[in-house]
Amino acid sequence: MDELQHECGIAAIYHRHSTSTSTLTPLSGPEQVSRLMPRMLLDLQNRGQLAAGFATYNPHREQLLDSYRQIGSVIEAFRLNHQAKYDSIMKEYAGRASIGHVRYATCGADDRSYAQPFERHHGCKWKWFAFAFNGQLANFSELRSELLTLTDYHLVRETDTEVIMHYLSNELSRGDQRPDLVQVFRNLCAKFDGCYNIVFLNAMGDMAVVRDPKGFRPLCIAEDGPLFAAASESVPLLNLGFRTVRSLEPGEIVVIQDNQVRQERVAPRQQPAHCFFEWIYFANVASTLDERSVYLTRAALGKEMARMERQLSRVPLDEDTIVVPVPDTGKAAADAMAYELGLRSVEGLMRNRYVGRTFIEGVNRADRARQKYTPLREVLSGKRVLLIEDTIVRSTTLKSLLHHIRERGGAREIHVRVGCPPIIAPCFYGIDMSTVRELFAPRFMAGNRPTVEEQNQMAAELGADSLFYLPLEAVARCIGLPADHLCRGCLTGEYPTTTGEKLYQLALRNRHGEGNGRTYESTPGATVRSNC
Repeated sequence: MDELQHECGIAAIYHRHSTSTSTLTPLSGPEQVSRLMPRMLLDLQNRGQLAAGFATYNPHREQLLDSYRQIGSVIEAFRLNHQAKYDSIMKEYAGRASIGHVRYATCGADDRSYAQPFERHHGCKWKWFAFAFNGQLANFSELRSELLTLTDYHLVRETDTEVIMHYLSNELSRGDQRPDLVQVFRNLCAKFDGCYNIVFLNAMGDMAVVRDPKGFRPLCIAEDGPLFAAASESVPLLNLGFRTVRSLEPGEIVVIQDNQVRQERVAPRQQPAHCFFEWIYFANVASTLDERSVYLTRAALGKEMARMERQLSRVPLDEDTIVVPVPDTGKAAADAMAYELGLRSVEGLMRNRYVGRTFIEGVNRADRARQKYTPLREVLSGKRVLLIEDTIVRSTTLKSLLHHIRERGGAREIHVRVGCPPIIAPCFYGIDMSTVRELFAPRFMAGNRPTVEEQNQMAAELGADSLFYLPLEAVARCIGLPADHLCRGCLTGEYPTTTGEKLYQLALRNRHGEGNGRTYESTPGATVRSNC
């Protein structure tokens, strides 16, 4: 994958008072259910490696609601390699309810103050809350400006997480009585434009799990007796032992209050806009999101590419031609493509799993690609390579990788096949590609669909012998959802929300500008920001 960055992952777990039991409850009892959170966050580590944290509720301690968050991976943050230190954390933060978060950030400080969950202390228990957030508010600038018009208001960070915290606080402070959380989030959904999944926990032990009205990011839920859990993907829930896992509908909320679980709608039903990248790249290959398997989607992408390869007839399909995935997310597509073509799918690139994704370091991506992948000369030498890549965003990493496959691997030819249409427009809903000028494909394309000649020019720029993208219509077909149920703004320039459309027009106007500032920075009153 070429320098594509996701934003975050969220999780929640709650053990209600009950005479029944759950087979999934830790042996030490319901008050220790928070010990399951690090395990859930480990299964979401693909969605964030910059920071991790959790907040827990325990009515039997002075600190009714308490939060712990640290920079680093889940293993580092929770000291999972140091038994005594891990046990100390689990003992201090033991509780019957917990919310958790793993973080990436598109920009902004990589320090502990930006890690989540955020906690807002208050003497009134229902106004004392913690929450974690997965997504990006497209209308962040307007919301921030509105807050700053209030008397003596001050914001500490340039992040939409803090903006959400203040809007939550305002909603919870409207009256003198404990508010209805369904109405609280119904009011917020009317204000927010963009992508936001939220897990919320207060000092009364009330929990809320909310999915935005468009359903940009996945959110899965499950129950087993008195145990309720939610996560950004299905894998954490399945690995805990839940047998039935389902997706929360867009615009719906699950509230646990007064020991009861209820699910309600907080926004009118809308046309969904699920991010297609979740199936193509971001999600764990073992996950099922909105009843669609990630693995089967990627296998279908490979079959589509095989059909395209046969139609093009550009590369001889003989024993000197091999299919090589860019690890790891390209493997399912490569295997399916090779099977359809009667070719060998081989691991010609070995990934150093201790380097991490190249965009984590954020600098010198070409050198990182050399550290991250080792071409196997014994496999590649003298071969015609069909290289299967998920997508091309900025091209820096892929260009360097092709050079190493040819020079160090000894490949005779390299033919790049991309399991995604060209990225021609920014994302304003949580993926780190916010300007047109940073993207690779628009420099070569006159329209929304690349011609053969344009793809030949791209191949020459990358150092490949040929390059072909997956057709636009194949994305929905492979996922198994209608095209109008997917957000494909970065592929078409057509966005599912009003603010997204406005930001794209601004991005087009700024296309030939100087500097590397993000589109948000050009909006009135906006400065450098960080999502999640």
